[in-house]
Amino acid sequence: MAKIHAGATLTPGFREFLAPWVARQPWYRGAGVPVLAPVGFFRFEDPAGEVGLETHLVTDGTDLYHVPMTYRGAPLARAGHALIATPEHSALGTRWIYDGEADPVWRERVLDLVRTGGASDPAGRGGVGPAGARGERLGPVDEGALVEPVRVPVVGTPEPGPDVVGLVVGTWQPGGPDAGAVGGCLAVVRRTGSVVPGP
Repeated sequence: MAKIHAGATLTPGFREFLAPWVARQPWYRGAGVPVLAPVGFFRFEDPAGEVGLETHLVTDGTDLYHVPMTYRGAPLARAGHALIATPEHSALGTRWIYDGEADPVWRERVLDLVRTGGASDPAGRGGVGPAGARGERLGPVDEGALVEPVRVPVVGTPEPGPDVVGLVVGTWQPGGPDAGAVGGCLAVVRRTGSVVPGP
């Protein structure tokens, strides 16, 4: 697993780069650059120990946004469109942070979570209490399966369609670390050849 460097910092930090990036995304429902508050955080494990895999659940006070991120020590080929930021890590130097949807390591970890019925590493931080995700396998999950993150999750689990072979169900704390947790669907896995529905 990629080593966690306790006390390490990023420059610029999340407050500086995440909100402007979210504001540019087609799934953002607000207007202007939001003020984002964290309500959930967890990690996945990269078996090779090379790529950091984090999921951030943040709210602008109206909607919840699901932002999976991958941290790399070098640029990811053909993923420039998905680059979120290139901050300096106080222990590791320059980090290339990508939207997880475009990173094959994130995709493989989601598929593995669904295949095995596994769970994430909760690893709460920054005042965010326990949160996490678990996979639910509903059918055969092959290498060509489509992984579709739910960018604006809502409480509750949707009724899966006939092409859905797995779900990633997560929890978060909309009222802050002292409030109770709620849950909903964070990603859908569809069988090979499925047509992903439009917005």
